[in-house]
Amino acid sequence: MSLRTYMASMDSDRPERTLDLLEPDFRFLIALPGSEVTGESREDFAAYIAGRNPKDRSHEILRHSRDGDVETVYGVVTEGGRYTGSFLSAAVISPGGLIARYQSFFTTSFELVDWARQGAEQGDGSRA
Repeated sequence: MSLRTYMASMDSDRPERTLDLLEPDFRFLIALPGSEVTGESREDFAAYIAGRNPKDRSHEILRHSRDGDVETVYGVVTEGGRYTGSFLSAAVISPGGLIARYQSFFTTSFELVDWARQGAEQGDGSRA
């Protein structure tokens, strides 16, 4: 799935490599609490990546699907292993396998699917 690769790349030490997964005329909308980031090119997305604060951030995909050229994923974002919010994202995949369009909605106030951190160190699923 293209969105799994996209998320892994965004979480890596080199998020700029994500640009290789995008069509040149890539369009996007990222809706965050209180703001939106939009763009109409790979260059606009490069500017978005450059403006992100480097953190120990991880997108953990809990659900995914594909119907024709559209992929969707739902998951949670953690920073340093701690829950920060949830996201619902969708993308149109081009015939060449690149992401042509992307929209993502992030919230800190609602979980569509309950999340509990895996692992013995925080097996209680706490959000603290």
